[in-house]
Amino acid sequence: MSDRHSYTTNAANLNIYIQGQGFPILALHGHPGSGRSLSVFTNHLSKRYKTFAPDLRGYGKSRWNGKFDMNDHLSDLEVLLDRFEIEKCLVLGWSLGGILAMELALRLPKRITGLILVATAAKPRGSHPPITWQDNLYTGVAALLNYIKPSWQWNIETFGKRSLFRYLIQQHTSTSYSYIATEAVPAYLQTSPAATRALYSAIQAGYDRLIDLPQIQCPSLVLAGVQDRHITVDSSLETARHLNNCQWQSYPNTAHLFPWEVPQLVLSDIDRWLEEHPQIIGRGDIGTG
Repeated sequence: MSDRHSYTTNAANLNIYIQGQGFPILALHGHPGSGRSLSVFTNHLSKRYKTFAPDLRGYGKSRWNGKFDMNDHLSDLEVLLDRFEIEKCLVLGWSLGGILAMELALRLPKRITGLILVATAAKPRGSHPPITWQDNLYTGVAALLNYIKPSWQWNIETFGKRSLFRYLIQQHTSTSYSYIATEAVPAYLQTSPAATRALYSAIQAGYDRLIDLPQIQCPSLVLAGVQDRHITVDSSLETARHLNNCQWQSYPNTAHLFPWEVPQLVLSDIDRWLEEHPQIIGRGDIGTG
């Protein structure tokens, strides 16, 4: 294997969660997030594949001092693929992770065999209303109580449905609140200011890769929540229409965290898509890691 490390001396050594055996799937989280917050996908997919879920630079346990930008995430991920000798892989990305997945497919077209893009867009647009002090108050109380006593129905009814959670989810169920307690809150607390600045800088610069998407030749599956206010369903659909060989699926009465609202439905759609595209996970020049 050729040495590809000479130009990546500033790459972060990412903390990573690895599960299962088989064809590699790289799972990329959103903002705020961590590798752990993808367990809804990795716990299922690792029964048949080998999943790699890193904490991106500045998130989770991948601490980083100093400023960085979005391109640094891509350098980190390329080094990670080299480190585990992953010559080819499928990439699943949620929100920010989906943007990075598309960027990786553009940067490393021969190594990325397929994309699963969750609640994301190549030209992301939101429809989130202004946030009030009451929104923040109710969200803080709801998150704290839910962390102490996950899925407590009184908290869901009294604070959860009045908090900013109402824009992240539409189905205020014990399942979705359990994921929020165990994975969303810890990830939020471990997200660094530098990571937030890197993301907002890219958004303020007017991130738009639509024109480049036809370069991506591998099969793609784009999944979206119809009531997503953070990255609208229309912007996700626009992305799907610019991709070659793309399948589109939307989920009514769900929002940005729809994999935590209807997990079984989402996972069955992913399984079906993988069965219909065996070349994505076919044999090739794959390192065992």
